[in-house]
Amino acid sequence: MTRVAFQLQVRPELLDEYVARHSPVRPEMLAEIAAAGRRDYSLFLGAGGTLFGYYETDDDRAAQAYLAASPVAARWEAEMSRFFAGLDGRPDQAATSLTEVFHLEDQLAAASATDSSATTDTEGRAS
Repeated sequence: MTRVAFQLQVRPELLDEYVARHSPVRPEMLAEIAAAGRRDYSLFLGAGGTLFGYYETDDDRAAQAYLAASPVAARWEAEMSRFFAGLDGRPDQAATSLTEVFHLEDQLAAASATDSSATTDTEGRAS
């Protein structure tokens, strides 16, 4: 599974309309996002229109390709593109990707693996 986070800048004068367009999103667009293989998809709006998005997928390239070829997604993205500042292209294809620097579950699993290997000897007995 891949976790993907991205950032966009919503034009401040269009914030209220942007939020309204997502309350709720059209059912056919929701279905396309799910069909693309994206799940646990969230958008967070920060001060001044900074938008952070997050989703999980098994194959992000395949999900992007699916949405890039989707007429439903193309219509939605064409309508939504006017909301974003400094964006060249479709919002779903041109958003700035963010680098993950911390994930709790990954670090807990790594710490647990380290702890369990440190407490067993070479024959698998607890020390």
